[in-house]
Amino acid sequence: MRVLAVCGAGAAVAAAVAVLGGGGAAVAGDRAEADLAYHGVAVMSGGRMDLRFTPRNHGPEAVPDATVRLRWSEPLEDRQVLPDGCAREAERVVVCRVGALGADSVGERVELRVRLLGVPSEVLLEIDTVWDGGTVDLNRANDRQRVLVLDSGDEYYF
Repeated sequence: MRVLAVCGAGAAVAAAVAVLGGGGAAVAGDRAEADLAYHGVAVMSGGRMDLRFTPRNHGPEAVPDATVRLRWSEPLEDRQVLPDGCAREAERVVVCRVGALGADSVGERVELRVRLLGVPSEVLLEIDTVWDGGTVDLNRANDRQRVLVLDSGDEYYF
């Protein structure tokens, strides 16, 4: 597995632009409708968080490309080793490209490990879609997740 190490604010912004494709969602009157969702598990121990999640599109239309934003309530260490398709966007934010998703299909699982600054006893992890390939998602409840993860080594499902 190849990884991307992102250090410093300038590199993080450049990498985030590369992951996001450099543009925002197009605003059009007749955009395709899709329903993105993310489900997975987070585990934190000793200031390290392991995160696995799978994107899904419940349809009715395909999503040509999608990117998810992961935001922690505590800052991440400056140096992170992230999987291909993921980039550091800010002190507490990582974005990951999940790619194209057909209607009523499951995407590839995303797995990453991050180190938090210090060893917090708990962290709030927020997950949401930052780019949906120009589609419209009328059910935002299942692509916006908030998970309180305790530094216990226990698995927290979302």
